[in-house]
Amino acid sequence: MAVPKPVVDATTLNTFLRDAFPGAPRGYGVEEVTDRGVRLRVPIGSEHQRPGGTVSGPTMMGLADAAAWMATLSRIGIVPLAVTTTLTINFVAKPELIDLVADAELLRLGARSSLTEVRVYSGDVGDGVLVAHATVGYAIPA
Repeated sequence: MAVPKPVVDATTLNTFLRDAFPGAPRGYGVEEVTDRGVRLRVPIGSEHQRPGGTVSGPTMMGLADAAAWMATLSRIGIVPLAVTTTLTINFVAKPELIDLVADAELLRLGARSSLTEVRVYSGDVGDGVLVAHATVGYAIPA
């Protein structure tokens, strides 16, 4: 499937995130709008750690959800009420306590919904370890 060209850049998406959640700790940010989706990064700190010296599942799920949301908005513009309808995640490997990077690729974008595949890496995409794989659906309001 051909993915539409982006209509919103990383700076605009990051400004939207900052303004939409004032005062809320949002550790992740959009690094890049790609030809198929977006790439987000979350710097890992003690607040993301779980017992056993690894990154918590909710951290990875939140990053995957945010990446799918930003991938969708990068193509349709800033539509605050686009909301998650499904999120299925598989935890593949134990992440180290280093930055997580989510590489989100739109699989389908329709008038009312999107479907995004998200790969979460511990470390950078090229040389990092795949730690989670998710598919995320979004509803787009009329």
